[in-house]
Amino acid sequence: MAHNSQHDGSEAGTLYVVATPIGNLADASARARTTLAAVSLIAAEDTRHTSGLLANWGIGTPLLSLHEHNEEARIPGLLTRLRAGEDVALVSDAGTPLLADPGYRLVRAVAAAGLRVRPIPGACALTAALSVAGLPTDRFLFAGFLPARSGPRKAALAELRTQAATLAFYESPHRVTAALADAAEVLGGEREAWVGRELTKRFETHYRGSLAEIAACFGAGEAEERGEFVLLIAGSREVGTADAIDAGRLLRALLDELPASRAAKVAAKVLGMPRQELFQRALRITGDL
Repeated sequence: MAHNSQHDGSEAGTLYVVATPIGNLADASARARTTLAAVSLIAAEDTRHTSGLLANWGIGTPLLSLHEHNEEARIPGLLTRLRAGEDVALVSDAGTPLLADPGYRLVRAVAAAGLRVRPIPGACALTAALSVAGLPTDRFLFAGFLPARSGPRKAALAELRTQAATLAFYESPHRVTAALADAAEVLGGEREAWVGRELTKRFETHYRGSLAEIAACFGAGEAEERGEFVLLIAGSREVGTADAIDAGRLLRALLDELPASRAAKVAAKVLGMPRQELFQRALRITGDL
């Protein structure tokens, strides 16, 4: 049954989900700064990072760490404080919390407890990238960070191959070159793409072109690999699944990193074809049949 968690118990506190700058400190809203100064506690992904941010604004609100490894354990204590009437803010290291960051378990628990949750909107690397990339924004699929290893990364990309929506990813500097190379191989190098580095910061850089061109630029060492990256890739223009995708090409890409059984399982999900049929094809490709 649906329930309203936004009006219960005026004596109870409120959880504020507060967006912080992704680089340029001037992007913090006056409302965000006021909220962070007024709450009793700030739950932060990295207290060391957030303490430096608060120091710039002269804010001395106590901090509590809340990250993927301790979120579940922190929830009961935070619910107790909210029920006692304390207001709490939730922040990530940068941008809008919960987008590829921890926090959704806390928000869900607070809402389920009938307590108030309020957004304090602001900077977000995803929306900033979409606003300047020049790719379609009527539909987009945000997939967060791709897997660190090439095999699982190719498998994840293969599952997105037929998506018509613009694909959006965050990527770290030490994996961006490999991620672009795998994306060009699995999705097709002809797709239009955009990569943003260090958005809103001093050395902000945009790379535009086909996916193959951008991958080659990074692969040749012509692009700076330091900083934080957002990758946007045009969606598929293919119609259908099995008819539009070359099953052999997909299997070969997957077999570079995965055993035949796993490659067949992933390909079956993407193509909508029988797994056993694809497994037999994979064995023929590898010479094991």
